Amino acid sequence: MQQETSQTTSRRLTSQNGPVAAMSLRSPCLWTRLPQSSRSPCDRYKHACCSHEGSVYVLGGRDNSGLRDFWRYSVVCNDWTELNCTSEAAPEELEEHSMVAHEGFLYVFGGLLDSAYTKWRCPLWVFDISKQKWVHCQGKTSPPQGQMPSNRKAHSAVVVGCVMLVYGGFVDMKGSSQDFWSLDLDTMAWSLLIGSPQGSLGPGPRHSHSAVANHSCMYLFGGLKGLREQRDLWKWNSISHTWSSLKNKSGPSRLMGHSAVSYNDSMLVFGGGESQSSPKNALWRYSFSTQSWGQLATLLGSNPPDKIHHCCAGLGPSYKSDTSIPGYSSDLQPGLLGGKLRPFKNRCFPAPLTFLGSEGAIELETFSVDRCYASQRLAQSSNLDHSTEGRAGSCLLFENKAFRTQWSPTEEELLEEEDEEDEDMAQHLPDLLLVLGGRPCTRHSPISVWQMTLTDC
Repeated sequence: MQQETSQTTSRRLTSQNGPVAAMSLRSPCLWTRLPQSSRSPCDRYKHACCSHEGSVYVLGGRDNSGLRDFWRYSVVCNDWTELNCTSEAAPEELEEHSMVAHEGFLYVFGGLLDSAYTKWRCPLWVFDISKQKWVHCQGKTSPPQGQMPSNRKAHSAVVVGCVMLVYGGFVDMKGSSQDFWSLDLDTMAWSLLIGSPQGSLGPGPRHSHSAVANHSCMYLFGGLKGLREQRDLWKWNSISHTWSSLKNKSGPSRLMGHSAVSYNDSMLVFGGGESQSSPKNALWRYSFSTQSWGQLATLLGSNPPDKIHHCCAGLGPSYKSDTSIPGYSSDLQPGLLGGKLRPFKNRCFPAPLTFLGSEGAIELETFSVDRCYASQRLAQSSNLDHSTEGRAGSCLLFENKAFRTQWSPTEEELLEEEDEEDEDMAQHLPDLLLVLGGRPCTRHSPISVWQMTLTDC
């Protein structure tokens, strides 16, 4: 029997078993446009987005003018919620800014419309996700430099360890910048990073590029160097503080206005173009381990959009890259928490046990280690799984009979429980890449949202 081509096999699998079965092939990826309701942000470009616990946050950008709005998209519920962006601590209209998530906070930098006063302020805003509000925080200088970055657009920002790295950008009256800043998210101190001791030059002036973090490194690709598009790939090592130029012969062509995310041990680069008027729809994958590029094919009949100045957000376990720095310890520095740990919200309340002779009594029983192990063996015989690893000292058993009493949760507690249920579901999301907005965009229409499903290849 004649051997089938991959396209024939793909077509047959799609028609018989649906698109999910076709994803078992090595190369094709499935693109789907997600229809949006009228209760959603308008279509836009030059905005910023990032993902956090199953939600995608979208801030600002442009349609026919600057936008000052802030939205959260729940992938689980497939709906949008508009968040407050009018408080004194919230940013104004922004475009070509950056937004990253770290330890329950969103950090927004740059993107101000240039004016006489923008060069005198540090354009940093912080959003507390749990409290759903903007908090005042401009950062502080780090001696001996005593400087903080000024406003810029089309820069890149990633988090490595507990540090946000900001590279390049377009600075008014100066053009492309090669400034390289770090913001310690524990101390909120800015530092201007100096070039490597070996004297390597690094990417040089750059804007409209992309950057992702992986382990202790940042990978920077393409963008504009002045007025010229680039296709070079650079790696910054946060341990040795050195730049390395990576081989890039078989990779994408010159790109600006594209977007990149980390995926497993690789980087995905989507869209962009050599000019504003020539957006592309190619999806490339760069392997950090093999240092090689490959263009990902598209499943037959599944056509990705041509996009430039869009945003990409990855959700699911494969998009959670490890950016910790080996051997680094933050020494429990408080950062924005002000030295206070967040309270644990316990909804189990001990009920009065009148049979013990006191209205406020709580039944407690202390066991020895041997009795704990005996209890554990009894539990195992009942097909219950209890681990004793790390068990030390005596064990304390608390018998909570609160559920035998009548207790009515407040409306706030019910909302918190719903959010926690969404977060639990978000922990089991499949791997998804979302492409939000970008040019070309449609005026007076909901934001364009495309979903890409990719199997590891």
